[in-house]
Order: sequence, then C-alpha cells, then structure tokens
Amino acid sequence: MKLFLATNNKGKLREMHAILSTLVPEIELLDVSNYPNYPEPEETGSTMEENAIIKVEAAYQYTGLPCIADDGGLEVDALGGSPGVHSKRFGGEHLPFNEKINLLLDLLKDVGEEERTAQYRCVMAVKIPEVSGVRTFTGICPGKIGTDTRGSNGFGFDSVFYLPNHSCTMAELDVAEKNEISHRYKALMKAARYIAEVSECNKNLQK
Repeated sequence: MKLFLATNNKGKLREMHAILSTLVPEIELLDVSNYPNYPEPEETGSTMEENAIIKVEAAYQYTGLPCIADDGGLEVDALGGSPGVHSKRFGGEHLPFNEKINLLLDLLKDVGEEERTAQYRCVMAVKIPEVSGVRTFTGICPGKIGTDTRGSNGFGFDSVFYLPNHSCTMAELDVAEKNEISHRYKALMKAARYIAEVSECNKNLQK
C-alpha cells in the first residue's frame, strides 16, 4: 500500500516520515518529492479538523492515492484558545515565526506563570478510498508558554512551548524525544493503527 503525506512543510514531513516508517513499516510513504508540483489547497476551514479534511481530499484528487494530511496549532488558555486554527497565520501569514513568537510573548507579558498554560493540538485526516471516507484522529500535548525562547530544534512555537514534565521546551528535545510525546505523534499513533488495520484488511480481501 502507498500513502501520500500531504504537506509542503519540511518539519512536518520529517516527523511524519520518522514516525510512520516506524509504526507502519510495510507502507510505502510518498511525499511532495514524488509530486514536486503538488499545490496545497487554501485552508478555509474554521476548525483544524475541517482544514485537515480539506487538505486530504485535495491530495486524493491530485494523486489518486490513499493520503494523510494534518492541521494543527497552539492553543493558549490566556488568549481564549488563540491562535488555534490560525497559528500559521498568527500576526499575518507571511510574518516570520520568530516575529510570531515575539508577538505571542508580548501578548502574555503581564500573564503570571500559573496562567500561561497551553496545548499543542494536531488533527490527522486519513483517506483510503477503497475502504471508507475520511477518518480523523486528534493528538494533544499540554504545556506552558515560557517567557523567552530556548532551544534550536523543532519549528513553529516549539522554542517557547515549555514542557513541565521534561523541564525544557519542545525545541530543546532531540528528534527522537519529541517524536515520543508530541501532539503529532499522538495523532499519528491513532492514524497508524487505523492504516495498519485497513492494510491488513486489504491483504485479506486480495487472498
């Protein structure tokens, strides 16, 4: 079975390849390097789930293959759950992420440590047309927003996303450590179980 990873985000692709190649090693993973002209659709959904579904449906229309796509973001309690679904466009779609981080820290400058709780959320959408329509799977990683940036690994808001249980930010974890606890890993774990079940089902149907 082939599976197309529907994202142009290099950081996400690295994580998805690393996690899925371990969880479902029998699946052949394809990505934008196999489809270099793949155009990601406009994210017009009002929720992460809606955006993930938009992406996976567009990817299937383009490739004709089973596809997986995600949408995710940072939800900060003191900001009423923002930036949430608008994380990528926080402060303006083309604003560099270091400036998005500065904007976030500025908005929270008067918020005490106990009130700086936040979570990363990821919704993974899978479309395997031979079996069913789109299925979605959610993963959440709780944490807090720090008062300054720490670490150089990861991407997005990782350098200010503090993990109390690890006493560091997401950006201070190495790739293997992050892939064991991240919101994307948790969503992919659920999606991988489904893909493995479907793959086995297809094998049985072909016997």
